Amino acid sequence: MTIEADITDSEEAIEKQPIKERFPLAGEAYMGGESNGYEYKTIFAGMSLKHSYEMVQAFLIEEGYTDIPLPKDAEELTHFRLKTRNKQILLFEDNGYVHNPIKILFPSNRRNKRTLILSIFNEKDPEHLLKFYKKGPFENFE
Repeated sequence: MTIEADITDSEEAIEKQPIKERFPLAGEAYMGGESNGYEYKTIFAGMSLKHSYEMVQAFLIEEGYTDIPLPKDAEELTHFRLKTRNKQILLFEDNGYVHNPIKILFPSNRRNKRTLILSIFNEKDPEHLLKFYKKGPFENFE
């Protein structure tokens, strides 16, 4: 094996590490999503909400988040959708399922009925809990 092959193999090994083990750095694109170093965000848009949710579930398993309780199916997930259409409320409340360190959110545009937004947060950040729950100095944290 050449040195060049060793470098390529090690780069592929880094890329294949689950997010739970190696959180993407700020500005790093990973599996179609983007990271700011604290929050990794990606969008799933399948043929139906059921299909999108199944993709989210599979992604979370692949990325090492097998221990997080999730809604059993897309129908149960819809019970976490905020009932309001008030855009101001949607700015301040999470419109979907939230369980530290993930959020599975519905888009504010109700026309995208089959789309889900998945955010995964870096649990190793020293201020993680305050940031995740937007408390203390992070009340307006985005």
